[in-house]
Amino acid sequence: MSNLRVFFIGGYLAYRALFNWIHWSIYVPTMLGSPIFQILFFAYVGRFAGLQDDAFFVVGNAVQVACMAGVYGMALTIGGERWTQTLSPLLATPANRFALFMGRALPNFVNGLIVSTFGFLVGWALLDFDPPLSSLPGLALCVLISAASCTALGMVVGSIGLRSRDVMFLANLVYFLLLLFCGVNVPLDDLPTWMEAIGRALPLTHGIEAAREVAGGAPLSSVSDLLWTEAAIGAVYALVAYGLFRYFESAGRRRASLETI
Repeated sequence: MSNLRVFFIGGYLAYRALFNWIHWSIYVPTMLGSPIFQILFFAYVGRFAGLQDDAFFVVGNAVQVACMAGVYGMALTIGGERWTQTLSPLLATPANRFALFMGRALPNFVNGLIVSTFGFLVGWALLDFDPPLSSLPGLALCVLISAASCTALGMVVGSIGLRSRDVMFLANLVYFLLLLFCGVNVPLDDLPTWMEAIGRALPLTHGIEAAREVAGGAPLSSVSDLLWTEAAIGAVYALVAYGLFRYFESAGRRRASLETI
């Protein structure tokens, strides 16, 4: 029971304590305003270039903006603890490390779902994106798995934040690399071979591909392989993140560098 309290209540309290976007006046422009302009920008650039229809850009960007919470949120989870000098007392507790670490990921994952859902609503309201109602449950599953996968990547970034002097630089780099490599705005087959190979090893790529097919009317059964691949990639990144977290925690104790900026 204590591990469940650490996971749910500890993660919730840490989220409220660390993020100034909790207040609506910060949350709306930061977490909801940016996705609007990202989706509209790429959709209208795509219209001008004649590359793809609006649905292509809406789905790709609406899934990708979940990274705003998943990647930036997890980076700030570690960076915020270091900045407020609460990281050392936190890691001095006997709390289960898995529950501690994963509990901090849960609110960011939920936030990613909210941001992504808002992105789809923006696309439906302002652009030529009108998926059939029958596709919505499958589309929701694609977003759920993709948001979990990108949160796992954010956990890797957050773990590196235990040693990095500027974890937000890495978070920004990862966010825009996902925008470039995962077929968000350019079809994956049109990318150079080496970029396509990297993209297929990253979170979001298979989830975006599955979401596009489902939004186009394909049955969920036809994209099950893509979703299982996306889930497997997310699980690998989560395991790597937890391993890095434990390694850097141990190294930080030995070097007394947990809060060195």
